[in-house]
Amino acid sequence: MAWSVRGRLQLGGLLLALLGLICSCITTTLPQWKTRNMELNERDTWTMGLWGSCVHREEVGSVCKTFDSLLSLPREIQVARMFMIVSHGLGLLGLLLSGFGSEFCQFLGTTDVLKKYLCLLGGTLEALASATTLFPVSGVAHTIVQDFWDDRIPEVVPRWEFGDALFLGWFAGLLLAVSGLLLIFSACKGKENGPSPWSADSRAPPSYALPGEEFDGSSMLCEDL
Repeated sequence: MAWSVRGRLQLGGLLLALLGLICSCITTTLPQWKTRNMELNERDTWTMGLWGSCVHREEVGSVCKTFDSLLSLPREIQVARMFMIVSHGLGLLGLLLSGFGSEFCQFLGTTDVLKKYLCLLGGTLEALASATTLFPVSGVAHTIVQDFWDDRIPEVVPRWEFGDALFLGWFAGLLLAVSGLLLIFSACKGKENGPSPWSADSRAPPSYALPGEEFDGSSMLCEDL
């Protein structure tokens, strides 16, 4: 079955949007946004996430504790919480709208213009989800760099460093950005001359047609995108 160029772009955008949304959700739940290791006790590793902090000991394992109050958290953690939740909502909504606007999803009475606007809106939401993912992740990373090179903090005080969640967050933001661009480009792409593989079966005469009876195509339910 032949795939149209617009269909390939939409499929690639939807898959990347789904993968980016999953990575973004995992980033939000991971406690490894910040990590530090004390020189006096290298066996203990401290980590901090958006919802709590953990200490990892070789003999005991990991012991985690959730934050008691939102107001007592650093400002970058508070902002990161808010933006990551908004990112999940935008990414999920964009994925749904793009799915309904793709040529793989056929509905009675759905016009090509409506599908185009749904796919365009979904791609725009995915791009916004990328921005709301990269902003808090980069903001926390910027704060870590500032505190690490702050001369006012004594050298004996352990410094926070980049955690694994930051790198996963950057990867999630990149996936969401590429998916948004693919979906927007597929919506801006003009209609192709060839028939769509998803509605080509509707042009074929029904199997119960009598011999010699012609099929005029008047009973088609869907139009080509």
